[in-house]
Amino acid sequence: MTPAQAEPAEKADLADFREQMPVARQWAYFDHAAVSPLSGPAHRAVAKWNEDAAANGDAYYPGWMRQLNECRQRAADLINAQPEEVALVPNTTAGIGLVAEGFPWKEGDNVVLPDNEFPSNQYPWLNLISRGVEIRRVKTEDGRLTLEALLDACDARTRIVSVSWVGYASGWRIDVDRLVEAVHKRGALLFLDAIQGLGVFPLDVRRTPIDFLAADGHKWLLGPEGAGIFYLRREHLDRLRPIGVGWNSVAHDRDFTRIELNFKNTAERYEGGTMNMAGFIGLNASLELLLRHGQKAIGERVLEITDFACQRLSSAGASIESAREPGHSSGIVSFRMPDRDPDALRKQLHERGVIVSCRAGRLRLSAHGYNDESDIKRLVDALG
Repeated sequence: MTPAQAEPAEKADLADFREQMPVARQWAYFDHAAVSPLSGPAHRAVAKWNEDAAANGDAYYPGWMRQLNECRQRAADLINAQPEEVALVPNTTAGIGLVAEGFPWKEGDNVVLPDNEFPSNQYPWLNLISRGVEIRRVKTEDGRLTLEALLDACDARTRIVSVSWVGYASGWRIDVDRLVEAVHKRGALLFLDAIQGLGVFPLDVRRTPIDFLAADGHKWLLGPEGAGIFYLRREHLDRLRPIGVGWNSVAHDRDFTRIELNFKNTAERYEGGTMNMAGFIGLNASLELLLRHGQKAIGERVLEITDFACQRLSSAGASIESAREPGHSSGIVSFRMPDRDPDALRKQLHERGVIVSCRAGRLRLSAHGYNDESDIKRLVDALG
């Protein structure tokens, strides 16, 4: 389906979505894979918290806590998890670290991951080498990851396979259903770095039983930086040794005079201490927006608008270097303009009101569901 063929009801929803994104009034914004603009609801929620904190201190702290609990619940709703399986964490790296540092490793165990992962999904695992854990980095071809290559690297000592849902540079989206089934058959667990897919594509962890997931909220979730989510299947709660333990890790978290290491029976045990209140209040508001419009509709629109972008860019002479294969395409598209310097082009686009990134010597476009055809036209015109 092309953008022009979208159903009227869906168009109305997406028009409302665009209206909720203040950035669309000034920019053609295609940098959600780096740092997203705040949604209007997130902006208003954070501004309200700022005013409240300045005028009243902690007089209304219980209300803030209610919003944090709503954020945890909405994050769970986004992936069909239980809120007890979700912790609010500062970023994706922190979520990966909870597994890398908390897992009961034995010397000779190994972790398997693609060689083109973002550094956040490499360094926490590489840091285990000094403890006798082998890290197997699987070679990818043109950013594409094959299930067979990953499985070939697994053996009886593979404990965790850690993979990005969507490649940050290539835009390659993995088939999570096939991957988790195959990894579990090998006796290993799956960690999903979901930061480049969550907020755009549907994921049901009851149907697709991944073991661990982390994602910061400042990309496709349209929230502030420093506010993300971590998920683990309930059955793994006691498998991970809690790290960063603090007053908020224990069941009697509000009784500061009672010192007993009695961990909460939920993923909140990993939250440790004082939270980024403003960040999670903003994320909560954006999650409400995304849930209201629906992951299926947003995901379909993202694929439609990026396909449209590829058509227009190709007609303008661009070389599209991201795979657009059914089931593997995403909102991320890398491209080159022949004989044009990508850094200079990025600056030119910025001056003309279009925001993209440069990654690996290529321009990278990352469109969200509120982007429309006028944004694509502005991009193509600005390349001239």
